[in-house]
Amino acid sequence: MNVYEELVARGLIAQVTNEEEIRKMVNNGKATFYIGFDPTADSLHVGHFMALCLMKRLQMAGNRPIALIGGGTAMIGDPSGRSDMRSMMTAETISHNCACFKKQMERFIEFGEGKAQMLNNAAWLLDLNYVELLREVGCCFSVNNMLRAECYKQRMEKGLSFMEFNYMIMQSYDFYYLFKEYGCNMQFGGNDQWSNMLGGTELIRRKLGKDAHAMTITLLLNAEGNKMGKTAKGAVWLDPEKTSPFDFFQYWRNIADADVLKCIRMLTFLPLEQIDQMDSWEGSRLNEAKEILALELTTLIHGQEEADKARAAARALFAGGGSDENMPTTHLLAEQLTDGKISILDLMLACKLAPSKSEARRLVQQGGVFANDEKVEAVDAVFTQAQLQDGVKIRKGKKVFHKALLDG
Repeated sequence: MNVYEELVARGLIAQVTNEEEIRKMVNNGKATFYIGFDPTADSLHVGHFMALCLMKRLQMAGNRPIALIGGGTAMIGDPSGRSDMRSMMTAETISHNCACFKKQMERFIEFGEGKAQMLNNAAWLLDLNYVELLREVGCCFSVNNMLRAECYKQRMEKGLSFMEFNYMIMQSYDFYYLFKEYGCNMQFGGNDQWSNMLGGTELIRRKLGKDAHAMTITLLLNAEGNKMGKTAKGAVWLDPEKTSPFDFFQYWRNIADADVLKCIRMLTFLPLEQIDQMDSWEGSRLNEAKEILALELTTLIHGQEEADKARAAARALFAGGGSDENMPTTHLLAEQLTDGKISILDLMLACKLAPSKSEARRLVQQGGVFANDEKVEAVDAVFTQAQLQDGVKIRKGKKVFHKALLDG
């Protein structure tokens, strides 16, 4: 099976502007394509998985990826899928986030001469002359068409700033610039980016003629992919300092039954023939599929050793409910205690098991917090220095385990 047909079979392609031409370019390794990443945090999260896996698959087939970091467009903010305006970031923060992204992307794609490139659109967007941009690019866009775009619709009632209104023009200019300067002939993005992407394709056609080759593809289920990266309490990050390998493994191990095979198909590199055999799995075999998914993705991000540790810890915890040396552990310092004690609420915050005291209080009151296998009955429960030196095992709900240990 050729790579384009595999992308379709895995459920990754939603819309294309010229399927026959795109299929030919991708299958022959002739595509130089870009995918954009907003540097709004110092780590990628699992919602980026589809894009990263797509880049890896296409590079393996001989195509050249460009990871475009939106250092310039981040100065404006993408209104797509948002009900309010993004907060503005400093240039220093954006630069730091870009460096973090590249380190994580190197697990998926190979950078170097003739290979993948990472570019920052700040390099060309921040030096644009406003009047020159209006004359060269602005004249190619119809305001009426822009206002009909899905990316603006939900913002119209609450208010859309003129700054954000320019985002489509900026993103379109990116593709135009990359086409001219880097030979980039294809762009990928999520369904929510379709209008912006078509704007880039149209800009190339208007400026360079109808024979200019510029292709557009969107990823299937991008909104769902972004949702993958969010939990009720925050994001599932690729940075092990933000989401431990164990918690990362557990996130995938605990996904819904209805999603497991879809995720295996879209996000792993297991052969399709092997995945097709899993389609009939039910009951306990779905748990086996979830473990396969968790192991594959944890290995991809954190390496085989950490993935094996996470699997061993999960099996030990859920088989016997006991402790394990690989359980996620927070090491406390003596100064975090008050009079040699710490409250359950402060302990949950220190272990990042709750984002706030009010949330920790709610969890305790609902009976969802256990310490050393006993339910925590009161929100004013405390743990002593001696208990913490031995280690306190905390369980949140049925599936989240953590150990608190006092150093020294």
